[in-house]
Amino acid sequence: MLAEGFLWGAATAAHQVEGNNTGSDVWALENAPGSILPERSGDACDSYHRWREDMDVVRELGLNAYRFSVEWARIEPEQGRFSLAELAHYRRMIEGCAERGLTPVVTLHHFTCPRWFSAGGGWTGPDGIDPFRRYVRQVRTILDGVPWVCTINEPNMLAMITGMRRGGERKENVAGAMPPPDQEVAEALTAAHRAAREELSGLTGTRSGWTVANQNFQAVEGAEALAQEWAYTREDQFLDIAKDDDFVGVQAYTRVVIGPDGPVAPAPDARRTITGWEFYPEALEGAVRHTSERTGGVPVLVTENGIATADDGERIAYTREALAGLGRAVADGADVRGYLHWSLLDNYEWGSWAPTFGLAAVDRGTFARTVKPSARWYGDLARSGRLPE
Repeated sequence: MLAEGFLWGAATAAHQVEGNNTGSDVWALENAPGSILPERSGDACDSYHRWREDMDVVRELGLNAYRFSVEWARIEPEQGRFSLAELAHYRRMIEGCAERGLTPVVTLHHFTCPRWFSAGGGWTGPDGIDPFRRYVRQVRTILDGVPWVCTINEPNMLAMITGMRRGGERKENVAGAMPPPDQEVAEALTAAHRAAREELSGLTGTRSGWTVANQNFQAVEGAEALAQEWAYTREDQFLDIAKDDDFVGVQAYTRVVIGPDGPVAPAPDARRTITGWEFYPEALEGAVRHTSERTGGVPVLVTENGIATADDGERIAYTREALAGLGRAVADGADVRGYLHWSLLDNYEWGSWAPTFGLAAVDRGTFARTVKPSARWYGDLARSGRLPE
């Protein structure tokens, strides 16, 4: 039995869909001479201007929730200089959800920071997490009526990326096979998350938590201890922080198999997605079960789950199997409050336009949205209010 008010929705992230976030550190990275990123976000999906159209798609599909993020670099383009116009812009988006009968799920930080923040040392800079606290304090003024707020998206991924940039090695072609997180950054993100929760604590009816990139670490025989070590450093320590939160966001796509020497690549004939990840819809069930057990039953909101594929029939097959697994976890007692598909749109996937996760395609010349059959299938399921068996 699904929880009353179960959220059926779709998700986006500001930098990936808005376009022209020129004040962000990722924009700077994209546009730097000799950038390590092969493609630029540019105009992205022009959702900064077309957000109403995007919300209309969500509503017309029969969904009841929309996850989106606010962009720190727009709200505070220079340190201590906050834009009332940008705060009003995001408030209009929140109100746009209400006008369409959609529950807004708002993320405060989805990977990008203002250039000035990163240039000053970022999360471990001399100012520490105080700039993030001040930013959250400003955003708090527009969050009335928002029942779900994600403070930081995938802090474990942010910390692992820092570890990789500081010389850690990544095993190629294995999803999630990243070096351990930079622990100083992990601790700073934890402090930032707790500061954000403090700032949000006075908002009536608002639940707050962060989202975790769930890796579904699985051991081959004899590698159980190593798999547990990988899981603790890269995932579980971040789930442990969530034990005191109102909810935890689960974000699952595939699995990582650990052997005696570390991550093991899928078999040569294994089914893979555009990103090269193993096709493994069981990831969602595993992530929800593990998260529920690890946190002692903190409510779960599936904030991301999906597949990068050009075959929309494959998207339906993946999502059907993932949701069936979610149903099994719920039947066994997992407290799941909603499912937000990644993503609403084919968008900029952090350096490349090639991976298509969207329920709707976007013409990059005209920005026209074309709803896919998978979106209609998902919308019909949401209207039924039942998970597939």
